[in-house]
Amino acid sequence: MSKKYEQLAADIIEKVGGQKNIQSAYHCQTRIRFSLADEQLADDEAIKNMDGVAGVIRNAGVYQVVIGTHVADVFEEVEKLADLSSASGKDEGKKEEKKGAMNTVIDFVSSVFQPIIPALSGAGMIKAVLALLTVFHFITNDSQTYILLNMFADSAFYFLPVLVAFTEAQKLKCNPILACVTALILMHPTWTGLVSAGEPVSLFEVIPFQLVNYANSVVPIILIILVQKYVEKWLNRIMPKSVNLIFVPMLTMIIMGTLALSIIGPLGNIVGSWLGVIFNYLAGNAAWAPAVHVGGLLPVMVMFGIHNGIAPLGIMQMGTLGYDSIFGPGCVCSNMAQASAGAVVAFREKKRKEKQIATAGTITAYMGITEPLLYGVNLPKKYPLYASMIGGALGGLYAGLTHTHRFATGSSGLPAVLLYIGDNTMMFFYNILIAIVIACVSSAILTWILAIRFEKKNAKASSEKEDRKETSASKTSSKEIEMAPKAAKPSKAIVEACTPGTIAPLSTAKDEAFSEGLLGKGAVIEPDKGIVEAPFDGIISVFFPTAHAIGLMSDDGIEVLIHVGINTVELNGEHFTALAKQGERVQKGQTLLKFDKDAIAKAGYPTQTMVIVTNTPEFEDVEVVENLAFTNR
Repeated sequence: MSKKYEQLAADIIEKVGGQKNIQSAYHCQTRIRFSLADEQLADDEAIKNMDGVAGVIRNAGVYQVVIGTHVADVFEEVEKLADLSSASGKDEGKKEEKKGAMNTVIDFVSSVFQPIIPALSGAGMIKAVLALLTVFHFITNDSQTYILLNMFADSAFYFLPVLVAFTEAQKLKCNPILACVTALILMHPTWTGLVSAGEPVSLFEVIPFQLVNYANSVVPIILIILVQKYVEKWLNRIMPKSVNLIFVPMLTMIIMGTLALSIIGPLGNIVGSWLGVIFNYLAGNAAWAPAVHVGGLLPVMVMFGIHNGIAPLGIMQMGTLGYDSIFGPGCVCSNMAQASAGAVVAFREKKRKEKQIATAGTITAYMGITEPLLYGVNLPKKYPLYASMIGGALGGLYAGLTHTHRFATGSSGLPAVLLYIGDNTMMFFYNILIAIVIACVSSAILTWILAIRFEKKNAKASSEKEDRKETSASKTSSKEIEMAPKAAKPSKAIVEACTPGTIAPLSTAKDEAFSEGLLGKGAVIEPDKGIVEAPFDGIISVFFPTAHAIGLMSDDGIEVLIHVGINTVELNGEHFTALAKQGERVQKGQTLLKFDKDAIAKAGYPTQTMVIVTNTPEFEDVEVVENLAFTNR
């Protein structure tokens, strides 16, 4: 079936460094995710330029090739050509790449929940169809058809601990079958019967078991399998090989069954209960907050993989309260806003190839798959991304203020509106439709308005680019940043470089939010010293608590962000010393911050410092030139 993608698969394998460079690979809804022995061997540009590839992302040690909705067909060929069945053992003994704490958590959560999503999506859509059938009185709630189909859907949610146990064990490299057995102990009818009876239960009349129902739960099994990994590893180490096959499974089941029902499971239940308290608080006091943040920031979350750490919160909330208001409403608003922005680009675009990419990406985005549109159109052009983020936030705001939530997990495209039918009411369904309309209309209007300016500006920039060569990295001898503002600003404004070092184009930043210009135009400085000085006279508008980033506003109205290092927020202020504070007035050349460059690098974080003009749209142009950080020429 996937033979037509054989050549594309072969080309991808070659450009990621060949079969020997692939340690493992799997795919999600739109991307093939590679674990490579050496990421430096991968040729990003060559892969991006392949027909059938929408983009490339490097994140948390995972090399991601964005394909689109036909990713499964491409992966089928990659799997055969790269012989992935034997790839799992390639990285044994290899030292793991150092990751920050946040990336480690996101990678773990993503690996556990991503494989489960198809099952939950299928179950969610069955429930949505059932809700539709009952609303229009095709079947009744007490009919056998309803009971049986509801059983089909409930199975994925009821036995969620078993699914989580399996995927978590695969991630932790312990025995997934034994992990499932531990989960099944929690779900066994005998145990559920004892819980229902409410009588005290103990093992050997000594070890008390806490009466907890673990159906639909997530947190307890996550904690249990984390412990099981080390129990299993310890047993395999001490047990003679001759009897390993018999005694390790037996002792694992006895030890983990006991720990699960007496200590770890109840502890996880307490944590889950506290999560329920938090969810209830958000639903009652700040229902707008999650939907607004997810609606507005989801594209950025997707770029950095952070959405994989947030989406499971919706699953946990559903297991606790029976609905999801954390992730679902904001996600569908964001996706529809992106699709609408892409539709405007497709309508206006004159170039045939770009029009085709935008059209195809828009269709898949309306179905809930936004990566092809995000990486192929909205991110490269930037203005559709800005418009969709604003539109998504506006739609999310309405959804949050109206306490809109979904009753099942599924794809966040147009079909997902059915997931908002429940509780014997159509109110949530109508509200999510209104939220989507707000997101679509506002993002489409903003995209059209921004396109009038940005497309004209991009056409001019493309013409000028052919007449000059991109300037290579140079020392900050003059240490100046120069801009040509609009008429409302001074005719020329100078910003001195904030730290001595080597200037490079912003595109060399090792963080896509900077390199793609999402925060504004600017430059990268490879610092020679661990100091940050005020680049002009002005006010510190923001001084991050972790001291890794400073926002300043000059007396001329120039807004600059100075960001020291990549992902250094994860250091929580370690190796940084703030010498000024937010709101303070500073003079040009005043030292604002000191940082231990060597210690940061030793901790595994790049020290390149980004200098960004965050109000770039207020200026005619901001560019990198020789011996200057920025100029309009």
